[in-house]
Amino acid sequence: MSAAREVERVARESYARLLALLAPRAGDLATAEDALSDALAAALEAWPARGVPERPEAWLLTAARRRAVDAHRRGATRAGAAGLVLELQRAQLEEQASSPFGAGLPDRRLALLLACAHPAVPADLHTPLMLQVVLGVDVARVAGALLTSPAALAQRLVRAKRKLGDLGWEEPGPDQLPARVGPVREAIYGAYGVGWEDPAEARGLAQEALWLAGLLARLRPGDPETLGLYGLLCACEARRGARRGPDGAFIPLEEQDPARWDAGLVDEAERAVWAAGRLGQPGPFQLEAAIQSVHLHRRHGGPTDWAAICGLYAGLLHLQPSGGAAVGFAAALGQAGRPAEGLALLDRLQAGGPVPAQAWAAVRSALLRALGRPEEARAEALRAAGLCGDPAVRAWLLARAAGGAGGPLSPAAAPPATPRGA
Repeated sequence: MSAAREVERVARESYARLLALLAPRAGDLATAEDALSDALAAALEAWPARGVPERPEAWLLTAARRRAVDAHRRGATRAGAAGLVLELQRAQLEEQASSPFGAGLPDRRLALLLACAHPAVPADLHTPLMLQVVLGVDVARVAGALLTSPAALAQRLVRAKRKLGDLGWEEPGPDQLPARVGPVREAIYGAYGVGWEDPAEARGLAQEALWLAGLLARLRPGDPETLGLYGLLCACEARRGARRGPDGAFIPLEEQDPARWDAGLVDEAERAVWAAGRLGQPGPFQLEAAIQSVHLHRRHGGPTDWAAICGLYAGLLHLQPSGGAAVGFAAALGQAGRPAEGLALLDRLQAGGPVPAQAWAAVRSALLRALGRPEEARAEALRAAGLCGDPAVRAWLLARAAGGAGGPLSPAAAPPATPRGA
């Protein structure tokens, strides 16, 4: 791999982790972001000439820390406060000599996620702030998921970062955790959804989200919704290797070979779902995880219990109505032999407000086909293909439009939903 490609890989896979380590000591997120950008630029100059270092992430962290110190030194000199530089340098030396995760929360990324959920920041900015700052999701992509303008969201995020900088990006105490965990769950869920949708970057971001969900579950073992989130992501990630054929072709869930599912992640998902259920406090993440769990039972050789999945979707819509859940329910109704009910649900959904357009059209195509309306089904499949950004899924939809085999796109074959409220 060339040095430039290695810089690109490290930036893609480790940017959020490095920023989380830099930000608390830099005190100002903008300074941390600038320092890391400068370090990446320095790597693009140095690594091709000198070779890729043995520990590239550590090289970038050291370089970024030096640039952050330089930035504070310039600011301190202008302000006549050189002591600030000495304090920052001393704090960084202490951090380097200790565990990289410190003595508090088990991961600086998790600490930064919780800091982003500070009550001084507007609640509707918690999730986009975490997605953009900690998890490295592009502002334009976050804005698209939230149906808002990228420019307007970027301006609000700048103000939120400034506010958190004034507060010192403080790590919450144990008594503050319960109020902040909810937004963190939503951000992790949203990040995994982005990783699921984008094959070019999926592995790194999806694994980052799964790792953070596991840390949060260990931090809050008595929180059923956190366990539900962890179980949900484990179940989705377990199937990643079975979603594509040897030639890269898309394979919908109902056609996947369960032997290709990751058995370790399947077992981890089942343990999390079972532990959450024992707590007797059902919630949306637990219901989504339970839907996945029903699908996973197919590895034991039995058929999918679509009636059970329909019941779980009905409960999910009751607790937390959303366009994504309604589309999933419609698909499940079709698989359960109730396509007319599914079609009626989709038509009501479109009339009631924003919906995930590509999934809506794909499921509607399948339901129309099941009802013996092939021309309408073909038109919807073509519409879904036109809205699809994944070439493999688009090819599968075009094959259906041309009359190829394929049942309804099952709710679990589609990517997890974007952040709730989108």
